[in-house]
Amino acid sequence: MRSTIISSTGCYLSPERVKNTAFLNHVFYDGKGAEIEVSSSEIIAKFREITGIHERRYRPEGLCTSDIACLSARQALEDLDIESLDYIIVAHNLGDGYRESICDTVPTLAARVKHKLKIRNPYTVAFDIPFGCAGWLQGVITADYFIKSGDAKKILVIGAETPSRFLDPHDRDSMIYSDGAGAAVLEATDRQAGILSHVTRSDTFREAFLLRLDRSCNPLLNGERRFIRMEGHEIYKYALKTVPETVKRSLEKAELTLKDVSKILIHQANEKMDRAIVKRLFKLYQEPKVPEHIMPMTVSWLGNSWVATLPTLFHLLKRGELENHRLRSGDIAVFVSVGAGMNVNAMVY
Repeated sequence: MRSTIISSTGCYLSPERVKNTAFLNHVFYDGKGAEIEVSSSEIIAKFREITGIHERRYRPEGLCTSDIACLSARQALEDLDIESLDYIIVAHNLGDGYRESICDTVPTLAARVKHKLKIRNPYTVAFDIPFGCAGWLQGVITADYFIKSGDAKKILVIGAETPSRFLDPHDRDSMIYSDGAGAAVLEATDRQAGILSHVTRSDTFREAFLLRLDRSCNPLLNGERRFIRMEGHEIYKYALKTVPETVKRSLEKAELTLKDVSKILIHQANEKMDRAIVKRLFKLYQEPKVPEHIMPMTVSWLGNSWVATLPTLFHLLKRGELENHRLRSGDIAVFVSVGAGMNVNAMVY
């Protein structure tokens, strides 16, 4: 029985660090268009208390999403024959573009990455996955199906996003988002290792537009430009209910329990939400206490880079760059993501 392993990883971390103090001169409005009668310094202090974020990364001028996707891919492909790739899958949601509010998706980002990598093989098939913040993990799940079917042996999966182009300066939530890219090469193996199970769900009946592109919070900016907007409280409630259930289902599918898990790699949305999700997961297993070092976090210094958070987190973890966190041979890790749509997925590795 063929298995799928992640054989190499890469990521792009922008040198452009943006600290919370960069937002001190912003005038913030609530979701109903009313100016918030609290100082920006108080808003920022509360923001850090909830999200844990003190800085984030924005792309340097002159780089677009496909550029940073390619940079992360080059690192993952350093010791590999790029012409041997069967597929290139790029997860993103906001397309390409150097300018604000540009969402260019023709040709696909995967096609652009393949072009920039100078791959000649016509049977290296390149396509995109727009699936909210859960996109990179869904790309990995898709790659696993291709490999286990016998159709592919080696697949590059990238998550890349530059939400800084779509930020509303009058929206408190805009401080969450960050730019970034992460990549992984998945390969077929005959060993009993790698991906053990995965589960995906999409809840669109009521939740489809909890995160969307919409007008500015500032009613004076009523032009045609669109910004990232989200119903933060509703997303929090949705994630708290659905994510632990999805993780539990994926573990049951692998015939494992939470006690078998060494690390939980969760989409770096915001610290309060991620900790609440993991706490709820442990309650499902009637475990009152969450182990101290089971959940590595990068959101405090990298922000929420959408589809890039999970591959970046895994890359840094594999390289031993996260304090108090290591993965050893034989360890079980759970990957879990939640994003616009609303989409949730979990994978046992």
